[in-house]
Amino acid sequence: MPYKTCCFTGHRRLPPEEIPALRKRLEEEIRRLYREDFHYFAAGGALGFDTLAALTVLSLRKELPGLRLILVLPCIDQTRGWPPQDVDLYDFIKRRADKVVYTGQGYTPGCMHRRNRTLVEGSDCCLSYLTRRSGGTFYTVEYCRKQGVPVIHLGAGL
Repeated sequence: MPYKTCCFTGHRRLPPEEIPALRKRLEEEIRRLYREDFHYFAAGGALGFDTLAALTVLSLRKELPGLRLILVLPCIDQTRGWPPQDVDLYDFIKRRADKVVYTGQGYTPGCMHRRNRTLVEGSDCCLSYLTRRSGGTFYTVEYCRKQGVPVIHLGAGL
């Protein structure tokens, strides 16, 4: 039986006081999903939850053989305008990813939605950190529902 894929979606801004508990929850869910034959985890490369999720997958690789990180990125210049320390972390993750896929070349209106749809369409479930009914994370969770992709909420879930 082929291994399954789980994508991540979540907000770019995470309350600092919630990050330790969120990281622990991510570790627990990734381990649980791994036992259910989810070996591929796909992140969109954004700041915040995507970064935390990608780093969590990378940290669990030694413990979980065959665990893979796939980056599905909206464009080559995604980090344009980011602070240097965030670009360094993005590059660190990208160098360690097992696969990097770009859904477009340069930034365009709609490129983030295209990236989000690609993440969902290639996944068997989604781990979400959703705390409000607006923005890209809400759009992605709604798209999961429309596509029949189960969503595991690590935030309020709404």
